[in-house]
Amino acid sequence: MRIIFATANRGKLREAAEVLGPGFEVVSPLDLGITEDIPETGATLQENSLQKAQYLFDRTGLPCFADDTGLEVDALGGAPGIYSARYAGPGHDSEANMDKLLAELIRLDDRRARFRTVVTLILADGQPHFFEGSCEGSIARERHGTGGFGYDPVFLPDAYPGRTLAEVSEEEKNAVSHRGKAIRAMAEWLRSKVPGAEKC
Repeated sequence: MRIIFATANRGKLREAAEVLGPGFEVVSPLDLGITEDIPETGATLQENSLQKAQYLFDRTGLPCFADDTGLEVDALGGAPGIYSARYAGPGHDSEANMDKLLAELIRLDDRRARFRTVVTLILADGQPHFFEGSCEGSIARERHGTGGFGYDPVFLPDAYPGRTLAEVSEEEKNAVSHRGKAIRAMAEWLRSKVPGAEKC
């Protein structure tokens, strides 16, 4: 089954393809010649996820899904949340985002946090379906590891004590990751509801 994932991040595409398995051909908007930025102006993860999926569906009419993920830090009142990708401001990268996060937590003992993802799937009938996943953990005091992307070098998942998400294998990460859980739930739903997808 060919399905569009609303991302230009090759790491996320690879992760989704591995979770969905060989029965799904996961393509990006760039693969279809869609190069403009997809709007993302919602006030919640679900609103952003739906907005991105709806945009692609309206453009292509093809099965598609989008995710929105936020890092929620308890001591910061749930921030950076929906602003996770641009926490340090427009034009800044993940290194700047991590710098800001670590600086804000430098004197705090409560470092509990979680990644939370909402995935929106839209098939040929145009109806949205929502799937969620979360990964509980805490924020490290400094970066560790070279794998993953985004905040992975500073996120210590409860499932792998003493290691950040950037220090575990992709297989280990997919087993516990917020996005992996949400996409796995989507894949299970597809196999149970969509003719032919049960072979995936």
